[in-house]
Amino acid sequence: MKYAEKALTVLANGAWIVFSRLNRIRRRPSFIPPWSDKPLLKSWEKTKPQLGWPRTTDSLCPKCVIEARERILNDEQDYQTLLTDNIGEIKATILERDGQILMVKDCPTHGHFEDVISIDPAFFKHLEETFPGRDIRAHADEALHNHGTSTILYGRGSVLTIDLTNRCNMMCDPCFMDANQVGFVHELALDEIKQILDNAISIKPRRQMSVQFSGGEPTLSPHFLDAIRYARKVGYKVIQAATNGIEFAKRPEFAREAAEAGLRYAYLQFDGIGNAPNSHRGVGNLFDVKLRAIENLFNAGLSIIPVVTIVNGVNNQQVGRIVEFALDNPRKIAFLAFQPVSFTGRDEKITDERRHAQRYTLSHLAHDVKQQTGLGEPTRDWFPISFMSTFTEWADLVHGPEAQWGQATCGCHPNCGVGMAMMLDKETKEAVPVTAFLNGERLARDVAEVNDAARGWWLSILGMTLAILRNYDPFNAPKHLTLVALLKKFNKKLSASESKRAKNDDQTVEAKRLAEIAQRRGNRWNFLFIAGMWFQDLFNYDFRRTEMCIIPYGTQQGEISFCAYNTGVGWRQIIEKMHMTAKLTKWYEEHGRHEIFAGGHNVPLDSTEHTLTINPEAVLVGAQTDLDELCIPKTPREEKLRARANRIRKAAVDAEQETDMKNLYRQHVLKQPLMVQIQSSRRSKL
Repeated sequence: MKYAEKALTVLANGAWIVFSRLNRIRRRPSFIPPWSDKPLLKSWEKTKPQLGWPRTTDSLCPKCVIEARERILNDEQDYQTLLTDNIGEIKATILERDGQILMVKDCPTHGHFEDVISIDPAFFKHLEETFPGRDIRAHADEALHNHGTSTILYGRGSVLTIDLTNRCNMMCDPCFMDANQVGFVHELALDEIKQILDNAISIKPRRQMSVQFSGGEPTLSPHFLDAIRYARKVGYKVIQAATNGIEFAKRPEFAREAAEAGLRYAYLQFDGIGNAPNSHRGVGNLFDVKLRAIENLFNAGLSIIPVVTIVNGVNNQQVGRIVEFALDNPRKIAFLAFQPVSFTGRDEKITDERRHAQRYTLSHLAHDVKQQTGLGEPTRDWFPISFMSTFTEWADLVHGPEAQWGQATCGCHPNCGVGMAMMLDKETKEAVPVTAFLNGERLARDVAEVNDAARGWWLSILGMTLAILRNYDPFNAPKHLTLVALLKKFNKKLSASESKRAKNDDQTVEAKRLAEIAQRRGNRWNFLFIAGMWFQDLFNYDFRRTEMCIIPYGTQQGEISFCAYNTGVGWRQIIEKMHMTAKLTKWYEEHGRHEIFAGGHNVPLDSTEHTLTINPEAVLVGAQTDLDELCIPKTPREEKLRARANRIRKAAVDAEQETDMKNLYRQHVLKQPLMVQIQSSRRSKL
């Protein structure tokens, strides 16, 4: 079979040469679809930010920004100055030094700052060279994209994030929003949620997006299920919840209710294998909670995406174990999302010592996956997430000028996100990087050529098929993978088939949902995508990344880049205070206190049973101790406790030194005899 497939790839290569030459003759102009007022872009029409190094970009002073934000929060400065002034902005240089890529910048007031953005220049170069270019410029968006230099300028994004509440049932670190610590509750009413979703579909290009309900903990919102239903009603197909999983672990029926409402993915916080590697989150049985949540969510028909915040010295040794966990459970884990730590929220005022020790980059991730699992070559198998936009643009083309929505596309800056696709056999659990048997870079160039010709459905399908065949190496593919199965996976991922678009139109919503679950779970093959999304903080902030954001926040003040909202000038703190629901004391009087799990306490579970495959050796591994051995704090709380202990010790030393100086003065200047204090001890009576 493999030899027959190899012969077919040779024939396809010859056919491609003929097809390609003919396809370049009189290319058709791009059409303007209903979801955009501008035509689809040819590859040569796409723009790119300045890439390579050394280069100069616009950044922020980590201290000027905090000072300005505090003035706004204290009503000493109008927030609208953020729309007109370049508050806290300074130039930064991206350069190579000692085998690393750094961002260096200087503030005339606060001095010098620098941080590492890659430990592998070759990997960094590879990502930037394979970036295909920006999406269509955003338009019909003036009312929603109006945030000064933080304004999103390109594309539509791929994940619309809506924080339903700032309340959370945990008190962990790291935390983007400093949940439960700001002194007030910010919780969207259902009408506000609906307005944000209605606004979202007005922006063009109007692409399909994953609508992600977040928080805080979104399941604490009384409108969680209604929000899911409304997002489906206005036309979004993929709804997900960014959750710690506690409510889903406690209540299986809640997982079923969410699935029936239209939830598709659980974006599940997941920091390691075993309770010890999760101990920095402050919940004693957090790993048991995750396993139970996965079980309940899967049984309800949902797909689970473990979301891992990686902190160097805290859980970076868990990367390989988490990948192996996903490979061992291919029917339950659909995707892995790693997020190198962003020092914002509770960590914004981090010390330089802890920041340098805990910094983790996308290049760390690619190398850790390779070193800890043996999977993937960083410069062959990892690509910027935006690399996939060439393929989604092909899907836009084949869906034609009548489609009411564009395809979801990830058009972010190549420094923002990376990924490696694995072809995983659910039966044998064999996993091979897709680009080990598909020439990814050449395939993307071929597909871009098909897109540029804009020939319509049949010829575009033919071009994609020939491109896949000629770039396929059957001898490096998984043992049981066939060309037919591979083509079916591409068809499914890109929704290319007209018959698929028309399928099940006469079925009820629930019947469609159940049919989709059965089809998804019945497929032997899974594209397991191992992704890394590195959100910015004030030390590596780059406005060229912000303006291309693919994860906008939907708020009461429009849509704002993820990084501008959570860090940058700090739109989150400003907007949440502007639109606060109630002060904490008032909220507690009217609603009572919600349950919070912290301080090592356990979440009560009716059962800890599960059907997941777990490596027992991984579970027994204790918490990572790298930072303890270096005497470096892990969290802001540890930093504060250590600073307090240092102040107490210093005060004691200062007091002792002062006493010694006084004694010396009396003895040598005043010539007084040295007073020796003798402590008396009482005899106990016999």
